[in-house]
Amino acid sequence: MIIRNPSFLFFLLIIPVVIYRIKTRSKPGAIHYPTAMLIRERPTWRSRLAVFVPYLPVLALVLMILALARPQSGRKETLIRREGIDIVITLDVSTSMLAEDFVINGKRTNRLEIVKQVTRDFIAGRPHDRIGMVIFAAQPYVLSPLTWDHNWVESRLQEISAGMIEDGTAIGTALTAALNRLRESAAHSKVVILLTDGVNNAGQIPPELAAEAAQALGIKVYTIGAGSTGPVPYPVQDRWGRTVYQTVELDLDEKLLQKIAAVTNGAYFRATDTKSLKEIFQEIDRLERSVIEMPQYQDYIELYPLLLLSALLLLLAETILTNTVCRRLP
Repeated sequence: MIIRNPSFLFFLLIIPVVIYRIKTRSKPGAIHYPTAMLIRERPTWRSRLAVFVPYLPVLALVLMILALARPQSGRKETLIRREGIDIVITLDVSTSMLAEDFVINGKRTNRLEIVKQVTRDFIAGRPHDRIGMVIFAAQPYVLSPLTWDHNWVESRLQEISAGMIEDGTAIGTALTAALNRLRESAAHSKVVILLTDGVNNAGQIPPELAAEAAQALGIKVYTIGAGSTGPVPYPVQDRWGRTVYQTVELDLDEKLLQKIAAVTNGAYFRATDTKSLKEIFQEIDRLERSVIEMPQYQDYIELYPLLLLSALLLLLAETILTNTVCRRLP
């Protein structure tokens, strides 16, 4: 509870004076009897009640003074220590991500769909972080700027599909686009999560140069190589438009991803199946925690209406009692 206008509480100092005046005020004229035997004074509930009636306006005055002070209950403003950083998730959406070497719920699924699901779970577990997203193939595309509106990021994530950008794998250019999202960030910790299943074969910026830029900006890059080792099933269209599967070998430049992670003080992970991909995102979630202070507010409840109502009821009670059961003789 807090008092908005505490200066009004000084008026409570007059209450002892008011009580003293009530006790010492002149008593009404008495009726004289020739002998006390003619009347026997027995205390009754009315006489007992009459003792307290004069003090009802005093109590009402106290309540009105408290109402003027505006006591409020329930609201508080505190600094809560929470964990929050800026993260840009950078996902490969080239057509190689259509390879169906991941399994979920016993069903074979392509790499991109699994990545989307695991990424969505990762975002949901970071409510105090600003999240941005870049997708890339032969060129990058900023899917979402850094934002606390995770619902927006997740809705945009659901819209992506393999092949929506000209095919290719521009790792260096994509990393540079992610760095540009974080360049002006004032966050204590800035992170890029870069996931790809291929080799750098497009773009104008060498990945090594982009990694050096990340190091200069103090941005960690966690790299993830997605896809199982060896031949994988890949969907293609036959001459009649039907989807058939071919077994293909897809290259992954692990040395490049390891180098990017090492230069930026990040880490490299290899996701060969759904389970390992989930564990990788969980590990990154544990590694990247930064404590920040955020204000938290609660609404106040005004108590003065209740105090004023109580004061009015006391005054009404005093008026009724004085003119009825506690009425004095003139």
